[in-house]
Amino acid sequence: MIKRNLTVAIVLFMVAGLMVSCQKKAEEPEVAVGDKTVDLIFSSVSVSGDSHTEAMYVFADKVKELSNGTVNVKVYDNGSLFTADNEFDALLSGEADMAYISFPQIATQIPEFSMFGSGYFFSSYDHMTKVLNGDIAKENIWPKVEAKLGVHPLGSLYLGSRVVNTRKKEINSYDDMKGLLLRMPNSEAWLFLGQALGANPTPLSFSELYTALQTGAVDGQDNPLPTIESAKFYEVTKYIAITNHVIDSIMPCINGAKWNSMSADQQKAVQEAMTFAIAFNDKARIENENSKVAFFEKEGLTVTHPDIDSFRKNVQAAYAANSKLTATWDMDLYNKVQALAE
Repeated sequence: MIKRNLTVAIVLFMVAGLMVSCQKKAEEPEVAVGDKTVDLIFSSVSVSGDSHTEAMYVFADKVKELSNGTVNVKVYDNGSLFTADNEFDALLSGEADMAYISFPQIATQIPEFSMFGSGYFFSSYDHMTKVLNGDIAKENIWPKVEAKLGVHPLGSLYLGSRVVNTRKKEINSYDDMKGLLLRMPNSEAWLFLGQALGANPTPLSFSELYTALQTGAVDGQDNPLPTIESAKFYEVTKYIAITNHVIDSIMPCINGAKWNSMSADQQKAVQEAMTFAIAFNDKARIENENSKVAFFEKEGLTVTHPDIDSFRKNVQAAYAANSKLTATWDMDLYNKVQALAE
């Protein structure tokens, strides 16, 4: 009798354990059959504390959640894996699976897209995101980027409105830009923007910029206000001119071969996670940007507000006079974008 009772107890214990196991499996999210784990290397030269750096980690957490753990992202920020000069090539070659790329970078391969980084192309943040995260981008920009570069765009993040930040020279008018050694990223489109602003553009890697400002190798640089804070350029400069000459954005892209290696469910998870990260970045960026002038003034910098209409007139005239550059522009697309301006 004792032996029989012991046997019954063991059977009941095993049945209970099986029921608990089945219940746990039922509660766990179901992973699509055949979905192998994908590891993504996400590289950026953006600095710690910047919202589009934080957005990389938001993306990594979100895509792991949405993919039921089948997509894992390793973030390399602060230029810890690739420099600004070789990150773009690393994305194209597949050495990096994901990276942020700018329109001036894209324009080195698709010249018509140089207009997206031109001075005063977008009128506001709303105008920019309506175009770059809307139907115009999905129908006219993303397919060309994918076909030409072999990378898949996932949207565009707001970086802020670019302003001029100088060491010793106060900028109160367009004429004050004359002779200024202004650091610009090393591409034809960026360097021409520096010329259009009336300065002498100097190509320099972002990672070298703080030291260049500190030593006087350059007189100034242009970036959105939050970047000036996060990169601590305010420590080695004295003036900021609110020119808002570019409503700036950055496009997160994934290497095409890596994208095509993922299942449809994983691709959906990546896109949804990036859309979530873009919303996180833009909200944080706008809130941060709105508080920056008071911060910089408290830090002892002088903030000036030159006549933007004068800047716009001179900058756009410089582009109009550069027939070599504008000859590549898709004017039908240009007009579509401008029609959405506020």
